[in-house]
Amino acid sequence: MNRKPKILVVGSFVMDLIVSTEKFPGSGETVLGKSFRTAPGGKGANQAVQAARLGADVTMVGKVGGDSFGRELIASAQAAGIHTQHILQDPDNPSAIGNILLEVAEGQKSKNRIIVVSGANMAITPDDVAFVRDIVSEFDMVMLQLEIPMQINELVAQYAFEKGVPVMLNSAPSAPLSAALLSHLTYISPNEHEAADLTGIPIRKEGKSVNRDDLDAVIASLRGKGVQNVIITLGSAGAVVAGDSGIDFSPCVDVVEVKDPTAAGDSFVGAFCTAVCAGLNQRQALDFANYTATITVSQMGAQPSLPHLADVIELMQREQFDGFDLGLLDILK
Repeated sequence: MNRKPKILVVGSFVMDLIVSTEKFPGSGETVLGKSFRTAPGGKGANQAVQAARLGADVTMVGKVGGDSFGRELIASAQAAGIHTQHILQDPDNPSAIGNILLEVAEGQKSKNRIIVVSGANMAITPDDVAFVRDIVSEFDMVMLQLEIPMQINELVAQYAFEKGVPVMLNSAPSAPLSAALLSHLTYISPNEHEAADLTGIPIRKEGKSVNRDDLDAVIASLRGKGVQNVIITLGSAGAVVAGDSGIDFSPCVDVVEVKDPTAAGDSFVGAFCTAVCAGLNQRQALDFANYTATITVSQMGAQPSLPHLADVIELMQREQFDGFDLGLLDILK
């Protein structure tokens, strides 16, 4: 490949309303918070912004409300260099919001609880995405998530599959998936809890050690449903990718203070897809994605925390990473 990778993201926009507190309130309890702020988010938009900041040529398809949050969400995508001509504004539904509660206790890793009100995200119709069938062959990959109607994901995955374009589904938030959708996926990327929901097989962990039998069983189950490659993020135990060429592990890059884990998974997925489309193999892409997500959790907010390519390369150099020649990333510069 002698050009930047082209990625099509079909997914969600969410304005995050973020409250930090030293202690999550219990039922019926009121606590005083430490801070409040807003930040553009949504799994689809986050992954699109991350891919764009890492050097991919990204086009986003989605829907926001005809309100101030919608205008801010589109502006954030444009600021990242994303092509936004296919983002619709819906006068009948509000932009989605995410109520994010962060527990920030001294000496402990931050924890989060999130409630999403879907708004315009769930108003996307088949007619809104029908044009994708005609343009999908222009792209190196299609990225999907589960914050828009399942019917839309199934249609777009089918359009891409018919044209031989790889499809990544970040299967979050957790939901049942049809056999047809699974058979159209090149990659699926659940976390350990979502993987258990999809297969009925919990993955036992102890610290950074993962039960290999559980992991093998989950991978075999998902690949048996027709998915070509399975990526599972395992928190402090790192991440794994499995396909026809075998299984590759990448350890957690535990070199920063975790301040906000909100967009870590989106950062990981956006980085992995960008790296694969740029020509890196799956193990190299896994390492690159782990370093990218590490920077994300060290900063506050969803999209504000997503790093640029230079930030990731700087961290990899600082940690003396030698898993692959960083010159492979030059195509993204």
